[in-house]
Amino acid sequence: MRRGPMDGAESARLIAGRGIAGNANQGGRRQVAVIEQEVWERLMGRLEASLSPAARRANFLVSGVSLAESRGRVLQVGGCRIRIFGETRPCERMDEALPGLREAMSADWGGGAFGEVLDDGEVNVGDEVRWAE
Repeated sequence: MRRGPMDGAESARLIAGRGIAGNANQGGRRQVAVIEQEVWERLMGRLEASLSPAARRANFLVSGVSLAESRGRVLQVGGCRIRIFGETRPCERMDEALPGLREAMSADWGGGAFGEVLDDGEVNVGDEVRWAE
């Protein structure tokens, strides 16, 4: 449900042109949201906090790829691809989770990215994440 609690999962079924099966947000350009683990850790260090990445309310937490300036690129997650449409701008909910977080996330794609699912398939925690050629 929208604005409901985030449910962690070890796997998810992606539906091309729709997003994550069972997710409240289906279709449109913002089918999934992605954040970087390294960026989240840097933000928590800067704010001297240890908030769970679930507070960001993104669908995917990835490591080893930079999302900055990735508009138009295709992110490969396991056997599925996600076309990145743009930067996810942090909202007031970030300051509800941790005062100062919204401002801290505002620079350099700190809020992550959003995009559309290009392939049907299942993704799992630990799947390889890379930029598609």
